[in-house]
Amino acid sequence: MAAQPGPPALSVVVIGRNEGGRLVRCLESVRRMTPIGGPVEVLYVDSDSTDDSAQRARPLASRVIELHPARPCAALGRNAGWRAARAELVLFLDGDTILHPDFVAASLAEFAEDAVAVVWGHRREIHPERSVYNRVLDLDWIHPPGETEFCGGDALMRRSALELVGGFDDGLVAGEEPELCQRLRARGWKIVHVDRPMTGHDLAITGFVPYCRRARRTGHAYAEIAERFRRTDTPLWTREARHNRLHAAALLALAVGAPLAAAVGASPTPLVIGVAIAALLVLRTAARTRARIPPEAAGPGTRLLHAVHSHVQQIPIALVQIHHILERRTGRRRHLAGYKKAPVP
Repeated sequence: MAAQPGPPALSVVVIGRNEGGRLVRCLESVRRMTPIGGPVEVLYVDSDSTDDSAQRARPLASRVIELHPARPCAALGRNAGWRAARAELVLFLDGDTILHPDFVAASLAEFAEDAVAVVWGHRREIHPERSVYNRVLDLDWIHPPGETEFCGGDALMRRSALELVGGFDDGLVAGEEPELCQRLRARGWKIVHVDRPMTGHDLAITGFVPYCRRARRTGHAYAEIAERFRRTDTPLWTREARHNRLHAAALLALAVGAPLAAAVGASPTPLVIGVAIAALLVLRTAARTRARIPPEAAGPGTRLLHAVHSHVQQIPIALVQIHHILERRTGRRRHLAGYKKAPVP
């Protein structure tokens, strides 16, 4: 009897929904990765796409898994992928990313430490020049290297660690990676951010409406994760969620109060004071980002726009948090719409 082949050296789990050409580009980038001394299996998990993503993935993936959930979410796709995977190391990728060819080969040594469960690197935008939103949001991906509390959607993980904690919580529609990492760290595992390129990402945001939709996902994640860990010994995002609501309330009070006071008093002074306060807040935020965002990553103009974004996004994030509280009282569950443009051909 012929010997059965052993498990692959790496399993790559790509998830997607209606990614079209972006998905093909992602899978092709996996094929171009630097060899790691063993076979690589590629699993694509499709979450009820209405385009031909699954068909386009078949020639490029070892296996295509099609899901048709009533409530699609990334956690469902990732769980289906790693549970079908055969390797001890699993690389998770979103279908709108491009894998850097050297990331996996350069990161394998990190797992020499038995306590390391997750290794992730730098994600940056592929086309920051296509819109001011892409250019500004690109800076949100920048994090200092070292041991971290959580990772993003692209990450290299131990399958044994995933098995120990039961994988991602597929009851979450956003924030599933930080929630998983919180449970991993509670069991003594480490999350390590390495100082090397990992993926290029394609936000494809060209308007204010999709920008706000993306902020809504952040708000929902804040609300749900903060609520889940609020009464535990390891709270997560409780302080951030509360700060966001207070921040948004202050901004709304300034935006409404200054014009109203100017109208009532028939004087431009309150409006001038309001604009000056807003400008000072933006300048202070831009100055504070210097430690996190290196000078070569962005010029002064982009830093200033990123500071504006840091304040503007607080309002949709807070509104979704409030909506989440109301939904919880009625027992409803949110389905978050995507924010992307149509897939590239």
